[in-house]
Amino acid sequence: MTVWHLAAYLPLLFPIAAALAARPLAERLEPRLATWLLTASALALAALSWTALGVLAVAGVVRLPLAALVGGWSVGTVRAGDPVSAAEAVAAGLLLTAAVVAGVRMLWRRVRALAAAALEAACLPGPDRLVVIDNPAPDAYALPGIPGRIVVSTGMLDALDDADRQAMLAHERAHLACHHYAFVALTQLAATCNPLLRPAAAAVAYTIERWADERAATACGNRRQVARAIGKAALATAHTPSRKGLPGAVLGLLGHRRSPLATAGPVPRRVAALLAEPRAYSLPLNLPLLPLAAAAAVVGSSALCTFAAAHDLHLLLKLAGAG
Repeated sequence: MTVWHLAAYLPLLFPIAAALAARPLAERLEPRLATWLLTASALALAALSWTALGVLAVAGVVRLPLAALVGGWSVGTVRAGDPVSAAEAVAAGLLLTAAVVAGVRMLWRRVRALAAAALEAACLPGPDRLVVIDNPAPDAYALPGIPGRIVVSTGMLDALDDADRQAMLAHERAHLACHHYAFVALTQLAATCNPLLRPAAAAVAYTIERWADERAATACGNRRQVARAIGKAALATAHTPSRKGLPGAVLGLLGHRRSPLATAGPVPRRVAALLAEPRAYSLPLNLPLLPLAAAAAVVGSSALCTFAAAHDLHLLLKLAGAG
């Protein structure tokens, strides 16, 4: 295996590093920074893995006589210098096609979900951002739109006292103000294109909730109150199934609506983080350099390998054309 042949494969493996680091970063970094870092890294690594698959597929196509005739290069020279086998090229082409199809389908679903959320938000009664619905089932969620709406059921209001309600509303306002649905959508798109990035998408689903928790704690001035509101809401909804038909862009106090009690795992972790002593996140003046440097190294190495493989293939075709 030549150097450029190996370089074409490495971008397919770099997402493993992101997958292994996703949860530790989500737990140790300031939630806003963790969200941005994981989202940007996931998108970059997904795009680079697509490009690497494209290079491998093209390396197989250029060996074909018809491609050589159209491109004006020597088939013999290409085959002598091209280390990619036909089987590798076909596999890369199939994987790239599957990733593109899955990515387009995911993008279409997310666009439809956002459109459905905006339509539902626009159709809710009243001009206020807060909408109370008469429903005994405890429920509270944020609907992105123009304007975004916060929907709370009478059952949820009955389950919380005044201080808990303020914490809950502050959490939902944070989801809307920070456009958290966009981070979720982008990382889910990256994970659909490259399944190795699924842990990064799961970590972002957690960090946006932590981000909203911290903003709510700042707004309320009481971290324990926010933790209490999350715990009481979780207990109130423990035996209440999520309402079907909600758009996929909806975010709530307990996380994604489609998973029961946000899979139960993230909620206790969020409560524990709020009850613990707040960490001294000295942003923005003193960024944690090690995680940022590590993320830059992984993404940069993937980009360098992808560029090297594409550049070497270009040089081979240039040589074959000159010959």
